[in-house]
Amino acid sequence: MPGDHQTTSAAELAALRKEYGARGLDENDVDPDPWVQWQRWYDDAVAAGIHEPNAMIVATVDGDGAPSSRTVLLKGVAPLRPDDGFSFFTNTASRKGRALAHESSCALLFPWHPLERQVRVEGMASPLAADVVQAYWATRPRGSQLGAWASPQSQVVSGREELDQAYRDVEARFDGQDVPVPPTWGGYLVRPASFEFWQGRRGRLHDRISYGRTSTGWDVTRLAP
Repeated sequence: MPGDHQTTSAAELAALRKEYGARGLDENDVDPDPWVQWQRWYDDAVAAGIHEPNAMIVATVDGDGAPSSRTVLLKGVAPLRPDDGFSFFTNTASRKGRALAHESSCALLFPWHPLERQVRVEGMASPLAADVVQAYWATRPRGSQLGAWASPQSQVVSGREELDQAYRDVEARFDGQDVPVPPTWGGYLVRPASFEFWQGRRGRLHDRISYGRTSTGWDVTRLAP
């Protein structure tokens, strides 16, 4: 009947399991610098042909204590102390932008499932400098630049036509000229306080190697799965 739908049962969900174990991760094998280890795994993800290996989940918490997460694209890696970090760009008036303005603590997750790997990062986000934002903005396709002007990100809109009309309006507004950076568009640098490298293993005894930032470098420990 119209409107009928099937709901996946708890038993069906419970049966969805995969035995991991293609690789392992040992404390003696990881680099003492988490940035070197992250680059190794990122290069593996690229070599494996993973779709958008720079996709990462950003988790934030707002002023009411409500958590939220979304996928963004990593656009910069700067492992240069004291300003090392992962950078991404977005509408600063969006939900994540408003949340980061209230609470700079956030978490990142790189989900490289085909390799049975994930990397978790926890740290603090800070706005990128205007010249860095401008330099990246200049590399964006014109269509993406216009879209950033047209979309009031995270706000309620009446429908698709409202967005399409807004795009046509800004397209006409900037016809024949460079598209400037919108006043509510920018970027963030997430400076890690910790990394966790997760490698799937048999029997759910996964490898979890954690790096914690100290005053002199990084402390490497193993966590129980």
